[in-house]
Amino acid sequence: MSPQRRTALVSVGAACVLIAIKLAAGIASGSLGLLAEAAHSGSDLAAALLTFFAVSVAVKPADAGHPFGHGKAQNLAALAESAFLIAVSLAIAAAAVARLLGWVTFEVEPTAWTFLAIACVLVVDASRMSISYRTARHHRSDALMANALHFGSDLAGTVAVLVGLVAAAYGFPAGDAIAALFVAGLVIVAAWRLFARNVDVLMDRAATDAESAARRAIAALEPPVELRRLRIRRSGGAHLADVDIGIPPGAAVGQGHTAADRVEEALRAALPDVDVVVHVEPGEVGAAIRERALAAALSVPRVRELHNLAVLDVEGTIEVSLHLKLPGDLSLEEAHAVAEEVERAILASVPEVGRVSTHLEPLAETTSAEEVSAEEHAVEDVVRQAIGAPPRELRLVRTDEGIVVLLTLTVSGEESLAEAHARASELEERIRAEVAGVSDVVVHTEPV
Repeated sequence: MSPQRRTALVSVGAACVLIAIKLAAGIASGSLGLLAEAAHSGSDLAAALLTFFAVSVAVKPADAGHPFGHGKAQNLAALAESAFLIAVSLAIAAAAVARLLGWVTFEVEPTAWTFLAIACVLVVDASRMSISYRTARHHRSDALMANALHFGSDLAGTVAVLVGLVAAAYGFPAGDAIAALFVAGLVIVAAWRLFARNVDVLMDRAATDAESAARRAIAALEPPVELRRLRIRRSGGAHLADVDIGIPPGAAVGQGHTAADRVEEALRAALPDVDVVVHVEPGEVGAAIRERALAAALSVPRVRELHNLAVLDVEGTIEVSLHLKLPGDLSLEEAHAVAEEVERAILASVPEVGRVSTHLEPLAETTSAEEVSAEEHAVEDVVRQAIGAPPRELRLVRTDEGIVVLLTLTVSGEESLAEAHARASELEERIRAEVAGVSDVVVHTEPV
């Protein structure tokens, strides 16, 4: 049997003993305070049984139907306990008010046996409060912590009943009713706090203190990690955290995994009971660097095409790599000079970048009219069939990926933008389908 279940079972036995003692002493002495404490212990018995059931369910491992475990069974038990306590305490308070207002006649006759019973109750209350509190702290159990707080209110209530009986013994019988009213009020306040706390957990209310600690832990990481989103909630005494972080778009999978591991370790150091899920996304900072580096590279004369531009985070240093296409008839010395100029332009325009690597490739030039005359005729035929007239302009460019068709159409100026776009899209699809070797089609429409 687990320590949590054993502690809950001890609470059941203790509640049965206390009910018997308080009922016997209360009936013998006519003390409403002791009867109130007996009813209170009756609620303890119900609460202990609920707690025993809750921790029995909560310690079960996750399964297919409950992938996040059964921890919230403890919160449900604590919620039911608090509602039951409020109902019992209101009934006790009503009886105490009736006695104080004289609506009910009563006599309180405390004896030595009554005070002996109270002494036994005080010992039991103090013992079980201490045991439940230590076990709840050790296992981070909301249900057992609820019991510890409840047993603490029992102890305070028993002391109040003792004071009320002492007052009754010295000729002030209303002291017992006042003590009963005090016990009822004490329990209602504690039960309401317990109710509110567990409603917050079941409704996934943000754990503010835990979230602040988690944010501080992530902010302290070196090298820094871009935190996109952080959500933390409690369940069964533990924290569940969902974290979204950003890394440079060009970072390798291993780099993203390492960043996620660092975030998990930081959160577990700040919140030892946390279960963390980290989602890695391309960082916005890297995307901005990529756009600025691209603009700087294209500003260099003789640079006509580049691709595969990546932003990498290499041991805390931002690096940019790119493939640079230059005319194939350039000498290697001239091409290298252009590459160096591109590197200098990027370093000057993007100070965050510490290093630039370029890969040189020959540029696929536009082919001659003879080489693509067959494809041109084929494209013209498709355009004539589609719109009944030849294109206003037509140009074919042969690239490594295939032929790029660039054509301009004239359409009626009264056509809507949507109609012109639909006409262009349809033509693009027909050219791709009917002309072999075409990789892309760009249609520009102009009014007649």
